[in-house]
Amino acid sequence: MATLKLNNVSTLIESSGATSLVLTPSSAPSGPVEGQMYYDSTSDTVKVYNGSAWFSITNIATGGTITSYSGYMVHTFLTSGTFAVHNMTGLVDYLVVAGGGGGGGQYYGGGGGAGGFRTASSYSIASGGHVITVGAGGTAGPSNGSTRGGSGGPSSIASLISSAGGGGGGSYSNSPYTGADGGSGGGASAGGTAAGGSGDTPDTTPDQGKDGGTSISGEAGGGGGGATAVGVNATTTKIGGAGGAGTANSYRTGSAVTYAGGGGGGANTSGTAGAAGSGGGGAGGVRSGTEAGTAGSANTGGGGGGAGGAVLGGAGGSGIVIIRYAI
Repeated sequence: MATLKLNNVSTLIESSGATSLVLTPSSAPSGPVEGQMYYDSTSDTVKVYNGSAWFSITNIATGGTITSYSGYMVHTFLTSGTFAVHNMTGLVDYLVVAGGGGGGGQYYGGGGGAGGFRTASSYSIASGGHVITVGAGGTAGPSNGSTRGGSGGPSSIASLISSAGGGGGGSYSNSPYTGADGGSGGGASAGGTAAGGSGDTPDTTPDQGKDGGTSISGEAGGGGGGATAVGVNATTTKIGGAGGAGTANSYRTGSAVTYAGGGGGGANTSGTAGAAGSGGGGAGGVRSGTEAGTAGSANTGGGGGGAGGAVLGGAGGSGIVIIRYAI
């Protein structure tokens, strides 16, 4: 058997022709380059540098877009896929946001409710493949107001964690004009004075989101609920309800990003459209002004804005799933 020494790597060449690598225990090299590896003498694990951070190859998972920062590996799913755990030890943190509801159509539509927002830290997940579903945003309410805006699709980590899609906003010709229930409830349409949809449906602990706002007949639509705040009620001065605020989370990059804001309600002529809820919600429209509701932002779970005139509401924004773990 011959031994070839290369810095801190020993290559053992057996008489049979088989080879193996022996890494000398050490601390992290200075000035590492992508792909460099060493044997950590403190944690007794082999670590690889991915261009921005060291991670242990004994704690590996695949799936989604993989990034890292400040001691964390992050898997971001903007579309559905599979999170496959390969001999990973320890616990994960997750954020699961469903698709936002679409804003109501025709006149003075209700804002769409935000997609359900669920997050937790130190969650134990088993080895193996876990199907990730990223919910689509709800469809915009139609220009004839015959149906509500569509509710958003649910997002989930297999059967372990699920967030409900945001409720669609009420539309003018869709009696009784109420917003749909969902992760956050949709706002009501001004086809009549009506209530917004209920948030946190189905019920979870902690809550996924808040209720939608009420409408004023012939005046303005209510705002869609957000992850943090209820949708604002419309007023008799033709002011559409603002979308409820979303909730900030820093799992993706280490910096706070706000998700799951509700859509604003639409308003009658010379009125004021409901403002977008922070976290990707869309603003409402105003009749004889900028009439269409604004769509919720993609991969935020934001609700779409309600229409002001005889046009479409705004579509809901798609959801997102983020999983991170310490490296």
